Order: sequence, then structure tokens, then C-alpha cells
Amino acid sequence: MSTRREESQERAIVRIAAHLPDLIVYGDFSPERPSVDYFDGVLMFVDISGFTAMTEKFSTAMYMDRGAEQLVELLNHYISAIVEKVLIFGGDILKFAGDALLALWKVERRQLKNIITVVIKCSLEIHGLFETQESEEGLDVRVKIGLAAGHITMLVFGDETRNFFLVIGQAVDDVRLAQNLAQMNDVILSPNCWQLCDRSMIEIERIPDQRAVKVNFLKPPSTFNFDEFFTKCMTFMDYYPSGDHKNLLRLACMLESDPELELSLQKYVMESILKQIDDKQLRGYLSELRPVTIVFVNLMFKDQDKAEVIGSAIQDACVHINSVLRVSRGQINKVFMFDKGCSFLCVFGFPGEKAPDEVTHALESAMDIFDFCSQVHKIHTVSIGVASGIVFCGIVGHSVRHEYTVIGQKVNIAARMMMYYPGTVTCDSVTYNGSNLPAYFFKELPKKVMKGVADPGPVYQCLGLNEKVMFGMAYLICNRNEGYPLLGRDKEIKYFMCSMKEFLVSNCSRVLMYEGLSGYGKSQILMEIEYLAQGENHRTIAVALTKISFHQNFYTIQIFMATVLGLNTCKHYKERQTNLQNKVKTLLDEKFHCLLNDIFHVRFPISREVSKMTTFRKQKQLEALFMKILEQTVKEERIIFIIDEGQFIDAASWSFLEKLIRTIPIFIVMSLSPFVDIPCAAASAIMKNRNTTYVTLGAVQPKDIRNKVCLDLDVRGIPKELDTYLVEGSCGIPSYCEELLKNLDHHRVLIFQPMEVEEKANMTWNNLFKISLVQLDSMSLSHQMLVRCAAIIGLTFTTELLFEVLPCWNMKMMIKALATLVESNIFDCFRNGKELRMALRQNAASFEVNYRSLSLQPSEGLAHGEEEELRELESEVIECHIIRFCRPMMQKTAYELWLKDQKKAMHLKCARFLEENAHRCDHCRSGDFIPCHHFTVDIRLNTLDLDTIKKMAKSRGFTTEEEITFSKIETPKKSELFAENLSPEEIREKILSFFDIVITKMRTSEEDIIPLESCQCEEILEMVIMPLAHHFLALGENNKALYYFLEIASAYLILGDNYMAYIYLNEGERLLRTLKKDKSWSHTFESATFHSLKGEVCFNMGQMVLAKKMLRKALKLLHRIFPYNLISLFLQTHVEKNRHFYYLNQQAQESAPPGKRRLAQLYRQTACFSLLWQIYSLNYFFHYKYYGHLAAMMEVNTALETQDDFQIIKAYLDYSLHHQLAGYQDVWYKYEIMAMEQIFNLPLKGEGIEIVSHVADKLGYTKLLMGHLDLAIDLGSRAQKMWALLRNPNRQYMVLCWLSKSLFLKNRNKQLIQVLGWLWDLSISEEHIFSKAFFYFVCLDLMLYSGFVYKTFEECLEFIYQNEDNRILKFQSGILLGLYSSIAIWYARLQEWDNFHIFSSRAKNLVPRRTPTALYYEGISRYMEGQVLYLQKQIEGQSENAQDSGVELLKNLESLVTQNTTGPVFYPRLYHLMAYVCILMGDGQNCDLFLNTALRLSETQGNVLEKCWLNMSKEWWYSDSELMDDQWLQTVSNLPSWEKIVSGKVNMQDIQKNKFLMRVNILDNPF
Repeated sequence: MSTRREESQERAIVRIAAHLPDLIVYGDFSPERPSVDYFDGVLMFVDISGFTAMTEKFSTAMYMDRGAEQLVELLNHYISAIVEKVLIFGGDILKFAGDALLALWKVERRQLKNIITVVIKCSLEIHGLFETQESEEGLDVRVKIGLAAGHITMLVFGDETRNFFLVIGQAVDDVRLAQNLAQMNDVILSPNCWQLCDRSMIEIERIPDQRAVKVNFLKPPSTFNFDEFFTKCMTFMDYYPSGDHKNLLRLACMLESDPELELSLQKYVMESILKQIDDKQLRGYLSELRPVTIVFVNLMFKDQDKAEVIGSAIQDACVHINSVLRVSRGQINKVFMFDKGCSFLCVFGFPGEKAPDEVTHALESAMDIFDFCSQVHKIHTVSIGVASGIVFCGIVGHSVRHEYTVIGQKVNIAARMMMYYPGTVTCDSVTYNGSNLPAYFFKELPKKVMKGVADPGPVYQCLGLNEKVMFGMAYLICNRNEGYPLLGRDKEIKYFMCSMKEFLVSNCSRVLMYEGLSGYGKSQILMEIEYLAQGENHRTIAVALTKISFHQNFYTIQIFMATVLGLNTCKHYKERQTNLQNKVKTLLDEKFHCLLNDIFHVRFPISREVSKMTTFRKQKQLEALFMKILEQTVKEERIIFIIDEGQFIDAASWSFLEKLIRTIPIFIVMSLSPFVDIPCAAASAIMKNRNTTYVTLGAVQPKDIRNKVCLDLDVRGIPKELDTYLVEGSCGIPSYCEELLKNLDHHRVLIFQPMEVEEKANMTWNNLFKISLVQLDSMSLSHQMLVRCAAIIGLTFTTELLFEVLPCWNMKMMIKALATLVESNIFDCFRNGKELRMALRQNAASFEVNYRSLSLQPSEGLAHGEEEELRELESEVIECHIIRFCRPMMQKTAYELWLKDQKKAMHLKCARFLEENAHRCDHCRSGDFIPCHHFTVDIRLNTLDLDTIKKMAKSRGFTTEEEITFSKIETPKKSELFAENLSPEEIREKILSFFDIVITKMRTSEEDIIPLESCQCEEILEMVIMPLAHHFLALGENNKALYYFLEIASAYLILGDNYMAYIYLNEGERLLRTLKKDKSWSHTFESATFHSLKGEVCFNMGQMVLAKKMLRKALKLLHRIFPYNLISLFLQTHVEKNRHFYYLNQQAQESAPPGKRRLAQLYRQTACFSLLWQIYSLNYFFHYKYYGHLAAMMEVNTALETQDDFQIIKAYLDYSLHHQLAGYQDVWYKYEIMAMEQIFNLPLKGEGIEIVSHVADKLGYTKLLMGHLDLAIDLGSRAQKMWALLRNPNRQYMVLCWLSKSLFLKNRNKQLIQVLGWLWDLSISEEHIFSKAFFYFVCLDLMLYSGFVYKTFEECLEFIYQNEDNRILKFQSGILLGLYSSIAIWYARLQEWDNFHIFSSRAKNLVPRRTPTALYYEGISRYMEGQVLYLQKQIEGQSENAQDSGVELLKNLESLVTQNTTGPVFYPRLYHLMAYVCILMGDGQNCDLFLNTALRLSETQGNVLEKCWLNMSKEWWYSDSELMDDQWLQTVSNLPSWEKIVSGKVNMQDIQKNKFLMRVNILDNPF
């Protein structure tokens, strides 16, 4: 039975019937309209008191009138209970009206007495529902009930498309009056109801001065059985469920399909609801918040008692109202009939009906309705209230009986204006501002206190759209501001200047048309053009049109000619008349002067000849006259005619303009929005004219948006986050940017100097919302639903997730809809994340020249082509699984339409789907970005977690990968590879041959060693983890959101993007503050993770003090306190040495491996220690080396406790590097060997291969740092091959960077160029900015030190200019320091000191951001070289502080050499610079010492590049030769390109001589 009931509820006829009373569903009416039916019955009017106050509270308290949503949620809770009670007692719900409803018990007159008793019982039980309830908002919600009985008349009226019904008569008036008399919890009987009821059953209370009575309670006799009485009464109710259907609330729930009945019922339901029913939209999805315009029409009648009399008047009014609304895309939502006459609630902007000029249409319709209804016989007064704003649109009632309605403060305001300002058309200030009509169409009315409306704002009377337009009103909307330049439209202005120049020197017309959507700044461009067009020999006439201009014949030419003739400044018609006579007396016979009366509002006497003329002939005469006037005018001065909003030019004016440009030379500049319909023939001809330049305005570029924001806010700069938000949110549309700023300011996000704004803004935040809503509503309902579901997911989403959240869709249906929406530029589709990121980096061209409006394209013959194109698009969408909204505003708009509970349900659905994929990619073995994170923090929504899955696998005999790893670690085999008698060279050969064997196996093995695809973690991050964090944020699940924000930050650190990691850590920090009361271990771990990740970000950025603080705090939270003083330092060192000895002697291996929660803790500790030892090594204080040593040892011990190969090997290599930098030969060698022994035992697949690659990579970097260049090249080249085979570009590019540096120092240029080629290809294919920056860094080094050009200096400089603000480069210490310093050296060598200071000062700002990395020391050594060259300039110029600068410089160079973290590979260059400083300052002895030290180190390291330069310097400094001032300039001009070297045109040996010779003159030494 229940299955059958569910099936019946899906039937369209049942869903339609749910919107209608039984009176209509089972009614049998005459087809005539109006038709009248008479019957008897009992009426109940229920009003929920307290909702007026609640409406006021909610709708004024919240953004986007979000309070209406809560209001309706509560209202539905109460109304649903009332509806259920009424239906149980046999009632029929006639109408819902906001917070009230009207119910009917239709029976024969003789049954009224008993039915009234039933209705009173029902009323008292309704009161009982609310006696114990109080609303969750703390408001006391009660009901007031009025009852009436007697004769009732039903009026059915309408036209062929829509039907409406009203119940009228004395009983209807009585029930309203009875309800008005009721106080809270009262039931009031009307006088007639009291006369007809069974008085013996009712205890009443008299109301003073009233015939109506108040019911206290029922007082049935003791023998009275209400159930039997009720059952008997219900036998007289025709459609009360009984028998098999007795458990139904309503019989209409079981209606069988009946096409004829369904067609009849459809006429009573709004078209938008029928569409949604046809589209099988779920009922819950019909409710939303949306901006609409309410038009409340009230008709008062001269004689309201007789249905036959007023029926025809209501019919006539309804037919006209419906026809007017149909044209303007409005709909009648409800019709009411009470003591205040008949009211029509009309709405513009329902789903699917949004129009761009909705407010103007509403006002036009209101005036049309007012004018018509005022003439209808029997209608005494017509009153109309118009209000615009965001209201709740949706279903109110019960699942079996409900209605679609609008609720919100704007509905109340429209209703109150209608009642308090009778006989007029009134509107609120939002409607007034949004109408785009001139102010003289309105009149502000005195304010009145209106019930239920706290502050309606100004109220305006609409005077009508047919008033004569006054002269001087059509001025340009914008005013030019000298201090506010037009930004980002240089090319558009250039086209105007070129066109004007051509026009002024030629004898033919020019037309320049700017087409663009609303908000693109068309008016601003014309304002600038009007200013630029001013000149002595020509005249500029500028006008702005409005929508009404289009409906007024010849209006554009009227105001144009009025300005040409100087009539626009005349104050009186007599003055205009005199001026006209003087201007046209030689051109027009006096008897034809009266032709000018209508167009210029003058009063020449009408002649007999003119009175006989047809309208057409009069028009032709006028046009001929105007043409003569203009011909005469242009002989004296050229005319430039500027028209804003050209789409509103009327057809007659277009026709005249078309003739005008063919007849006389005139320059017309106009802006216009795309035509809605095909333009008239004259307009099309002008657009196609060969002298017309058509410019389609596009988006403003990001830099111009940024500059505009700075101007708007009166600031010098804005944060990157704000810049990104505004650039993405505005899509390059200037007005969108302004509204986004206003919205941020409104919500107190911004703090800035208040700027003056115009009183009447053309756009508001809500207008911005409406622009997208118009586009959304133009789609089909199914497409709207898809867009709305996509909006919940976010700006970017996958087709898989969209399919998951779409209700009742199949895949084919979704693909087809997506293809259509991609074609409509709602969505863009991408095959993968890389394609998406590439598209987001590209800026579209701002305009296209000579592009004709799309409205001119022929519409015939395209159907077949469009279908074919759509099919191709469908195929493309199937291939592309990533979709993105073209405009963020569309996503925001669609998102705002959802109600709170709906949003929550959808976000939850998305989160459940996404969390299954919320882990690293298969390439990276699907773990967490923070190792073992999910074992420590329980955040899963879905019940089947990973532990459960593993248990299931175990029970079926499978062994997990982790168990295999751990079982292997439990029984390690000591490698026999490194015998004690092996020499270092033999060990080296064995290690290299091992790596060669691994590479060979990777290439040739049939086993699944090499991954099939590259790492997909970045895509998972963007498409899964980031959306998941935002879904949990929307759900209020802050602990889960925090978990994913930390995962995101960790992922970005792995991907090398410190900026994004920093941004998401800020989000995490905010959530941590909200969860600070949580004292659980999982929260403590999250806090520790946050501090460790922030410490890593600070480390990478060179903020070492903050990094150290963060890392120590993280260790404290992880229960591993790092010592703060020397005593605890030495104690802790002793403890750690014992632990270290314990682990190394294999005793720890006997214990079981740590649990996952403990592992997560140990991994975090290891990460902290690996950074801490480097930070302490940076410090100059002697005792800090002990802290560094302790941190390195604690890293090893913690790694050993994890029993994880990767952690242990990384720790060994770190420990080895620490000792190498500190100069402990035996220790570092021992741990390198231990690391190698560990990898020899690994299985060569999966993680094992990655560990081997990491060791080769790390060893190569270490050997470069320590100056073992040949070994660094051998290891680096092998590591590069392994990472390439493993498809890991993030590791491969770093290896290539350091490999290129090793080859560069060895002067192996051929190999170096090959490596640079790989690096460049990688940077292009992966869109990787860091590798590209390093590529240019090496290119600069080649020019500065190797003596040839691979990429020109100009190209390198251009790269720096374009990318110096890149977030990855700015948040990575070292690379920009190196680039700036290299450019500074170039300019210093050329003696261009101004340019040198620019780049040197930029580099100087980055010097304090010290990191113990090779990249920083590369940069700092270049910076010091620049300072040394500047010292030479100071000495040469005999600067006063030259000696102090020299001493300070030498001290800085010495401190760099003595610092633990400075790798020996940098020593030769630093000693070289120190030698140069010494010789400049006359210290020959130390100069020799440093020079010889540098040469010895270069020889030892095999640093061919430095050795060659040192020998040249030594020879040069001690020779008698003099250096020419332009020596480097000559060298630069002769630097050969790599192509010449390869072709053999330049000898390799010759380029070695292209070194910079440092200038010295010992004889003239000032010291």
C-alpha cells in the first residue's frame, strides 16, 4: 500500500492537486468566465500572531534578507501542523496568505449546526498545539482563529491561460472580522455562526459592543461520544478519506492520471510551478531566496456585495493584468478578497522569469494596470504598491497541501504602500534607484507610519512614463574626475583618437561603436572621449539615453537637434520659439513652422497645409529640414555626436542617422549593450558600414583592476589576497570590482578612508546579484538545477561529484546539459588540473576590433551546424572531468538561492563523496599529506574507515603493504657490501654502479616498478581536499575543516608553494582559536602540526626566529621538549647519546613497531628536528653548535624509533651533512655508509625505488655543497634519470638545478646546455615558475662568468620584471636574491650605477631572510660581489666612508666563510672577493693569502671556472697594464651566442678569456 502511495505522489496530477483546494480539484464549473457558484459552509481563518514582529526582526538583521529563510522554516513548522489538523477534521485549505490560511467545510445548510461543532473542536485542538510550544527564537507564537458560517459565493475568473478563484460574500467578510476581534489563543464566532451553531455544546464569552462571541470550551453531555459524532458528520463531507483510504490525510493524494482534469487544474497553477513539476524537480528545491519586484494591486468597488456585479469587473481587470504581466515576464501569484477589496499579488523575477530591466517592466506594468483598471466600470479606487528586494520564494504548507508564495519584508512594504497611499502607484527607494528612469518621472511622498514596517525608507509616486521629456535632461551619466584616470582602456581610447584624426582631415563620416555588457565601463569611456573631443574647429554633443527613449519616436534626433539649435538652454517655450524662427526662416516657409510644435514643444499657429498632411509626410518634411540645418552647420564647424546606451535609439532615429552619415560628414561615437532582438535595418546598415569601427569591450587586465582598487581606496597598495579575490571575482569587469569592494566594506572587512559617493548609484550589490540571476533564469529549469548544484560544490568541480549531488539525473542527461552550458559560457571544461591552471594564468584580450554584434548573425540555416557542434561539445565534456564557472558571480548567485537546510544537506553529500578520495595519489601511495594524520584525528563521515578495510583484508588472508614493510624492518640484514679495507674510491665506484643497476632495472624490468602516470597530488589537492575543507567549514564542522586545512598547507609545502601554505595555515589558525577549549589529544596533535608547518613555512621564507619559536612550540605539544639552557642541553645530550647507542646496537628492533598514532607523532618530531639543527647551525654564537648537534641527534633517534626506512635514511643523511659542515670527517662518512647500507636492503619497487632516488638526490646536493663537484655530477645525473623515470617533476627540477650548477663550475658547457634544455622543457610542460627562474639565474651566470650568451640579458631582465611579484618566488628565500644580485653585478660592471642601486637595494631587502641552503648562499655570494664592485667605485671616487665600507665588507665575507652552514663550494668565490677587497684597500699580504687559498680550494674541488678567473685576476692585479673604462662593455658586445660556439665559429678556449677583470690601481691607492 505504501509503495502505491509513493508512486501516486510522483504523478504530475497529484503534485498539481497539492497546490489546489478540493473545491477546485473536484469542482465542476461552467466554462464561462467569470462563473459563479453558491453553496453553504463553515469558514475558518487562522492567523499566526508573532510573525509580523519576527519578519521585522529577521529581515532587518541579516545580509541578503537571509532572515526570511529562518522565518519560513518556522512558519512551515507551525502551518504544517495546522494544515494537518484541519485536514484530519475534514476541512479544505482554500488559500495560504503569508502567516495565515483560510479553510472551508462545504456542507448543505442543514448540516451546518453539527459541522460548526466539529470546526470548533478542531480550532481548540489547534490552540492546544501551541500552548506548550515556544519558538526557537524566543518569540511567543500563538494563533488567532475566526469562524463564520452561511452562504458563500465562489467566483472563478481568468483567461485562456490562467484561472483564479475567490470566495466572497458576507461569510467571508464575517470570518475576517471575527479573526480581527480575536486575541491570542482566541476562537471567535461570527454573529451568523453563533446563530447557526449548537449552543448547548459551547461555553462562550460575550465581547463588549459586538454581536460576535468568544468560545471558551466545548461542554458536551456526559453521554456524548465525539468520535461517533465526528464519523457521522464526515459522511456528509464528499471528499473525506474513508474505507481503504482512511489513513490518508487527503483523498487527492490518490488521484489517478486524467489528462483532461490535469489540463483543467494546470490553469490554476503558476507556469513556473508547472515547469518545475514537468521537470520532476524535488519539492524542497522549489524554495529559495531571490531578488524580485513585488507589484501589489488593490481594487475597491463601488458596490462590493453582489458577486455578479463585481465579478465582471474582476474578470476584466484580471484578463488585462495577466496580459500585461505575460509580456513583461511577471506572474500573478495570489488573488485575495476581503473587506479591503480585491488584491492581486504580482511578482516579477520568479525562477525562469528574470529579465534585465525587471524593475522598469514592473513600473511600466503597474502604470498600465492602473490606467486600465481606473477606467473599468464598478471599480472605485485602484491602488498599487511596488517594492524590490530579496524575498523567500517557495513552498509554504504541508506535503499534501501547499502553495508557492513569496514572503519577506518587501512583500509587506508593497502591501502597506498599497493600503496607505490609495489611488496612486507608489514604489520604494530600491525600485526608484533600480528603475534607470529619470528622477522627474517620480515624486517623493510624505512618510507615513505603516503597520509592521519599521522604516520603509522614502516612498515615491510614479507619475507615468508618458510625460513629455523635458529639455536638458539627456546628459551623460558620469562626470569626469581629473584625479581619477580611465584605467585599462588605452587601446579603446587610441581607436577614438585615430578615428577623430581621420574624420577631421577627411570629408567623410566616421562611426565608432563600443559594445559591452552592463558594468564594463562604457559610460566611463564616453565621458573620457567627450573630454578628449573638445576642440576649436568642431563641436561635441553628448547625450545619454534610457529605456524610455526607445519607445519615443524620433527622440534621439529630437534632443540632438535641440542641442544643435541651442534650444536645450532655453527656459521657456517662447524663447525656444524665437530661436527656432531665427534659425529656420531661410530654410522653411513660415506656414510650415508648426511642424516643429510637437518635437520642440513650441506653439506656432497650425496652417491649413500642415493640417492636411499625413504623419508620414510630416516626418519626411522634418527630416529634410534637419538635414539642411546640419549641412549648413557642418560647413561652419564639424560635429562629433556622442551617444551613451545606443541600444535605446528608436527606429526612426536610426533611420535618420543612417541617411545622415551617407549625406554629410559627421563623427558618431556610441556605446551600446548587445541587442536583445535583431536590430532594425538602419542600425544593421550602420554597423556594416565600411566607415564603422565596431569595438567589443572585454575584461580589464588584472594590473588595471589592482590600480583601480588602489584609486578607489586611496591607498598605495593592497594585499595579494584582496588582489586575487577582486581580480577573480570581478572577472575584469570594473563595476563588479566596485560592488565587491562595497560589499567587503559593508561587512567591515576593509578599513579605509571613506570616499564620497553619488547619492543615486547606478549599481548596487543586489544589482550585481541580479545580473547573474537574469542569466540563470534564462536557462531551462533542469539547467538551473545543475548550475545550483554545481554552485554548492564550488567554483571548480568534477563531473563525478556533480553527478553524485544531482537529484534523479542520469549521466547522459548531465553530459548534454553540461555541453549546452559550456556553449553558453556558463562553464569552462578542462581535461586535467594542469590545463585548468594554465587557463587561469592567461588573460583574455580586452577587445576585438571590427567585430560585428552577434545580433547581426543570420539565424536561418544554423540548426544542423549547431546540433553538430553540440554533439562535439558533449564528446569534449565526456573527456574533460574538471568544470569551472566562467564567472565567480554566477556561482555566488546560484549558491545564495539555496536555503540553509538545503545547503547543509548538499554540503554533507559533497563531503561524503569527496572524503573517499581525500588522500595522496596512487603514484604517492595514497597516504595523508601529513603522515598518518587520519590515524590521530578521527574526522571521517563515512563509517567504513581504513582500519576496517584492513581488518576485512586480513580476515581474507591478504597482507597489507605496511605490514610487509614492517616485517622486513624487524629482521634487517647487515650489508656485506662495504668491507673495512675498501678505499673511498672503491666505495664511490660501488655506490655509483649500484645506482646504475637500479636505473637499468627501472628501464628494463617487466615488473611494475615505474608508475604509469606522474604525480596527481596537485589535482587531488585542488579538486578534493580544498573543496572538502570548505564544505566542512560551511557545515560548521570546524575540527574537520581544520584537519583538511592542515593537509592543504602540508600539500602546498610538498609542491613548493610557501605562499599558499601560508594562506591556508592562516585559515587553520583561525579555526584553532575557535577550538581552543578542546583539550583532547587529537586537538593537541593538530595544534602541534600547525606549529610545525608554520615553522617550515617561516624556515623557507628565511624568518628563522619565528621558525625556531614555532618548531619548539610544536615539539613541546608533541611531548618532546627541546632544552632552553646549557644545563638542560648537556643533560639532554647525554640522554640522547645513550638512546642513540641503544638504537644503533639493534636492541630497539626487538620491540614491536610503534602504533599509527605514535608514528604520526614521531614523524612530526622528525620534521621539526630536521629544521631545528639547520637553524641553530646558522647562528654565530659558539654554544649554538651544541644545540644544532643535539637536534640532529634527536632527529636520528626519533627516526630510528619509527622503524621506517625512509625516515631513518633521511635522518642519517642529515646527520652526515651536519657533521660535514661542522668538519667532523669520520662521523659524516660513517653515517653516509650507514644510509647506503640501509638502501641496499630495500626491495626495488614502490617506496624502495623512491628512497634510492632520494638518496642519490640528497648525496648529489651534499657533494655539491661540500665542493666534490665530479661526484656531485655523477650522483646528480643518476638522480635526475631516476626521478624522470618515476615521473616526479617536483624532484627532477631540483636535481637539474643543482646539476647545472656543478656543471657550470666545472666548465662542462655542452652538458650544462643539455641540462638547461631539460630544465626549460620541464618548466614549460609543468608551468613551473621556480625552475624557470633558476634557468634564467644560470643564464645570467653564463654571461657574467662563462663568457657566452645562452639567453640574452634583455630576456632575463624581462623575466624578472614580469615575475618578481610571483607568490612562489617571493615566498622562497634565495632565488630572487640571486637574480637581483646578478642584474646588479651586470650594471656595476657597466658602471651604470643608477640601475645598480635599483637592483642592489631590492637584493639588500632580501639579505636578512637567511636560510641554510645552497640557494641562499648562491644569492648572498652574488650580492657580496656587487657590494665589492661598488666599493671599488667608492674608492675610485675617494668617498669619505670607503674605508669603513671596505672593513665592514671584509668582516661580512669572513663571517660567511666561518659560518657552519656555508658550504665549501662557495669558499673560492668568497676568498676571491676577500682578496679583491684587500688589494683595493692596499693590504697586499692578506690579498696573497686569500688569493692562494682560493686557488688551492679551486684546485681541490675541481672548480675550473673559479680557478681560471682567479689566475686571470692574479695576473692582472700584479701587472702594469691599465684597464680601459669600457673594457666590460666591449666584452659584452663581443660575447658569442651558444649557437656560434656549437657551429664552430668561436673557439671554446677563446670564451675563457671573456672574464670580467676587476679594476685595481695600487699606486693611486688612497689608503
